[in-house]
Amino acid sequence: MSDIVLSSGVRSNLLQLQQTSELITSTQTKLATGKRVNSALDNPINYFTAQGLNVRANDLNALLDTMTTGINTIQAANNGITAITKLVQSAQSLVSQAQQTTDPTVRATLAAQYDALRGQIDLLSSDSGFNGVNLIGNSNLTITLNETGSSNVVISGYDDTTAGALAMSASTNSWASNSDITAAGAQLTTSLVTLRSQSQALSSNLQTVQIRQDFTKAMINTLNTGADGLTLADSNEEGANLLALQTRQQLSTTALSLASQADQNVLKLFQ
Repeated sequence: MSDIVLSSGVRSNLLQLQQTSELITSTQTKLATGKRVNSALDNPINYFTAQGLNVRANDLNALLDTMTTGINTIQAANNGITAITKLVQSAQSLVSQAQQTTDPTVRATLAAQYDALRGQIDLLSSDSGFNGVNLIGNSNLTITLNETGSSNVVISGYDDTTAGALAMSASTNSWASNSDITAAGAQLTTSLVTLRSQSQALSSNLQTVQIRQDFTKAMINTLNTGADGLTLADSNEEGANLLALQTRQQLSTTALSLASQADQNVLKLFQ
C-alpha cells in the first residue's frame, strides 16, 4: 500500500474518520462495561487506586464471615448459660423443698432429682458449641477484626460443668442432714453468681464484635463507592458522546467522499 499516493484532502479526511472510529469503539466499550476506566491505559492513576480500594474491600468482606461465625459462637454459649441458669434455679427449688421437710424418703428423692439436674447441666454445657467451638466447654475464640490481623477480640472460654466453674457437688448422704442441704444451697448461689458474671462478659464481647461488624460493612461500602467514583462511566454522557461521534463519522464519510470527487474532477481535465 506504500506505493498508493493519496491527496492531502483525502488523507486528512481518512485520518479524521479513523480517529472517530476509535473513539466510537472506546465509547461503546464504556457503555457496555459501565466503566470509563477499564484498564491502566485509560487512566493509570484512577485504575490502580480503584484496584487498591477494591482489594481492601474484598479482604474486609471475607472477614465478615469470620465475624458472623464468631457472633453465632458467642450467642450459642450465652444460650447455654441461660439454659444452665434455669437448671440451677430448678436445683435451688429442690433444695428449698428439702429444707421444708424432715422426711428422709422425700429428701432422698429430692437429692436424686438434684443429681439428675447436675447431669443435665453437664450435658447442656457440652452441647453449647458452634462450628466446633464451645465457649462454655473450655474452648477459646479469637475473632480477627481488620485485614492486617492487628485488631482482634480474644474470648476466653469457661468450664461450665458441675465439676468445673460451677462447683456443684453431688448430693451428700441423700441430704439426710440439714447441713448437707445448706451446703448444696450455698454452692448453687455461688454458681448463679458465676453464670451471671460470664453472661455479662460474653454480652460485652458480643456487642464489641457486632459494632465492628457494622463498621466493617460501612467501610466496605465506602471503599466500593470510592472505587466506583474513580472508574464508573456516566451512561447519559457516554450515550450523548456516542451519538455525537456517530454524527461526526457520517460527516467525515461525506467529507472523504467530497475529497475523492475533487480528485476525480482533476482527472477529468485530462480526458
